[in-house]
Amino acid sequence: MKSPLLLSLLATVILPATFLAAEPAPKYPPHVITNSELRVLPVSAHGRNYQLHVRLPGSYKTETAKRYPVLYVTDGYWDFPTIVTSYDNLAYDQVVPEFIVVGLGYAGDNLDYGKLRGWELSPVRTGLLELGTGHADKFLDSLEKEIIHFIEREYRADPAHRVLAGSSLGGLFALYTMYTKPELFEGYIAASPAVVVGDDWLLGYEEKFAKSGRPLKARLYVTGAGHEWPGFLAGIKRYQQRLAGRNYSGFVHESRIIDGERHAGTKAESYTRGMRYVFAPLAPESGPSK
Repeated sequence: MKSPLLLSLLATVILPATFLAAEPAPKYPPHVITNSELRVLPVSAHGRNYQLHVRLPGSYKTETAKRYPVLYVTDGYWDFPTIVTSYDNLAYDQVVPEFIVVGLGYAGDNLDYGKLRGWELSPVRTGLLELGTGHADKFLDSLEKEIIHFIEREYRADPAHRVLAGSSLGGLFALYTMYTKPELFEGYIAASPAVVVGDDWLLGYEEKFAKSGRPLKARLYVTGAGHEWPGFLAGIKRYQQRLAGRNYSGFVHESRIIDGERHAGTKAESYTRGMRYVFAPLAPESGPSK
């Protein structure tokens, strides 16, 4: 038989602990990005389930007659917040115009982003990442005919001012798009693009474009990371050197190696400087404040 003292200790220690464990965990509101929303599209013509991360500029609700440029960024599930944060700072400084940001992503839960993005961001099949690559043509078709069409139907987007941004395979896709449909976007940001995929496949593709005599009226910003994998960075430098030798009418570009950063760490600076560069002609201000 338990003593009164032991029963008292049990009541003091065990019972309150049990009571506390039964208490529901406190629920706090999730953090959300202001003026943003998620839009799930119907299954694409190529059987893909896309979800768009859309951020509207601050004046969108009040300037109801205004149309806005749009920046589309691949890997929206990763890079959309980075783009939005940098954009807010740049817009505050008035060195970029107000524009809509659209992150390109996928609908569903517990997704394998590596496998999904590998399927469509690379224009060439490669065993480098073993991701079933080589369907960039299909993704570009969906981007042009379904995604852009949706954005320009649902929002006050200006079709004359579109920009495409991406990092790594996303950067490779941006460059592939520029040489495939140069009229679709007027600006491109390629952060540490995966130029080495397919044994520098992109360089051969660019060479064919150059020989075609097609016009290339665009602004391009390309970066590499100073502490990138050496072979990967060498491919980016080969492409940057190729750009330096071209003289396309109406085409301007800037290249940069971002010191001290590795592959993913270069995104923030690449996107920030890239947005300033590609949107420079539309920026309210071009120099320091007076």
